[in-house]
Amino acid sequence: MAKMNFGGVIEEVMTREEFPLEKAREVLKNETIAIIGYGVQGPGQACNLRDNGFNVIVGQRQGKTFEKAVADGWVPGETLFSIEEAAKRGTIVCLLLSDAAQMQLWDTIKPHLTAGKTLYFSHGFAITWSDRTGVVPPKDIDVIMVAPKGSGTSLRTMFLEGRGLNSSYAVYQDASGHALEKVLAFGIGIGSGYLFETTFQREATSDLTGERGSLMGAIQGLLLAQYEVLRENGHTPSEAFNETVEELTQSLMPLFAQRGMDWMYANCSTTAQRGALDWMGPFHDAIKPVVERLYVSVKTGEEAQKSIDSNSKVGYREGLEKELAALRDSEMWRTAETVRKLRPENN
Repeated sequence: MAKMNFGGVIEEVMTREEFPLEKAREVLKNETIAIIGYGVQGPGQACNLRDNGFNVIVGQRQGKTFEKAVADGWVPGETLFSIEEAAKRGTIVCLLLSDAAQMQLWDTIKPHLTAGKTLYFSHGFAITWSDRTGVVPPKDIDVIMVAPKGSGTSLRTMFLEGRGLNSSYAVYQDASGHALEKVLAFGIGIGSGYLFETTFQREATSDLTGERGSLMGAIQGLLLAQYEVLRENGHTPSEAFNETVEELTQSLMPLFAQRGMDWMYANCSTTAQRGALDWMGPFHDAIKPVVERLYVSVKTGEEAQKSIDSNSKVGYREGLEKELAALRDSEMWRTAETVRKLRPENN
């Protein structure tokens, strides 16, 4: 483990230099990795593991997603099976189904989690709120997690570019005495940039907070609020969108992703510097109480229960599609379609 200074706090992380791919292959050489679910995380992790030389099979129900797996090179009856058959064949059973599907199919998968196997997750939801989900693993298996800090699509894209998406890892249950080396090997195998330790509870709590906060919920709320104020004050859709979204995503985000917000502040106009420094405080003070309420809602299980309840409702999928369609059809994101078409690379 390498000791790294994160803003004055020392953390231990695992890098590819300390745990090379060759070592990961050696640790997992006798394992059959069964990827259960080929939806969001499944394709990226399965394909990266396969390309890195691990023994991988996929379990997926028949339908469009099954056909996608076939298109990606998984062979029915050889490396592509039903969910139950893959769980039976796998020695490391990777539950990469949605949280709702994990609950629905747990009774199908659990009988195949026999002594000595390993159960793998990429999200701590089902285990953290097991009293609500019913996902309680047998005591005689290892239970581990690697949680990439991004989408499965990003994991695959960055892998193909020779880069890596950072991941957290956790051991929930170590029946074999080798769970730690397994989880680190798995993290390297899927192409992680570096690995940092967490727990199932911390990962689930931070993940739900992030999704509802700065990663999706809060950013959409902030962007929409600014766009609306500009439009209500006579600015055109193009101007409002460019000043709210396009400049942020195309110009500024790459800069502070590479160098940090401090560097970006230091390399913009003095007018921008002054205004940003003056207004970051009021925004922080207005937003932090909302984030605190959000965190409490996540930590107490209220958000998990909302998710469980909504996913179990008849007609939930249809209602969700309507909500997503309303978002897609809003003026701001319809403007985005036109702006993207006008980017130089699309002309």
